[in-house]
Amino acid sequence: MEAGSLRSVDTYSLRSLVREIPDFPEPGVGFKDITPLLGDAVGFRSAIDLMTEPLRNERIDLVVGIEARGFVFSAPVAHALAAGLVPIRKPGKLPGPVESLTYQLEYGAGTLEIHTDAVAPGARCLVVDDVLATGGTAAAAASLVERQGGVVVAFCFLIELDFLGGRALLGDGAPILSTLRYEG
Repeated sequence: MEAGSLRSVDTYSLRSLVREIPDFPEPGVGFKDITPLLGDAVGFRSAIDLMTEPLRNERIDLVVGIEARGFVFSAPVAHALAAGLVPIRKPGKLPGPVESLTYQLEYGAGTLEIHTDAVAPGARCLVVDDVLATGGTAAAAASLVERQGGVVVAFCFLIELDFLGGRALLGDGAPILSTLRYEG
């Protein structure tokens, strides 16, 4: 079958491929599990198409993918936009010199690292992750990009959990694109 012959689905259909796991990772949390979406060829391809469509006319030099599930989306998004890919990882995962940033997240603190030479000054960067929750991880990734002189032109997420207010932490500077939004 040719790749072009796969049908596409809309956001309503994509939503049906995201299952909620109650009380994970702790009681009271409804975890949005994307593994059924990833396992569905049409759903996964449609998710990437929907994530990249608003960016097709933007000049994106680098897609910045956040470990771990952000890598699943950032690589095909970078490919679709003909951009390079920069991984932002948890401590100790990148070889060579790194720059680190510790930040607050929903369940404590986290640290992210980027190679010190990953982003050229003036590079136009798209920050990609699977979920926008409280915004701490994406804000930390953007700070790492900006410390190297990069420009964050947009944030792109498969899912946004509106009720956690992460959009506010990212500010008004760059557009925030979310394919699926959950209000509660």
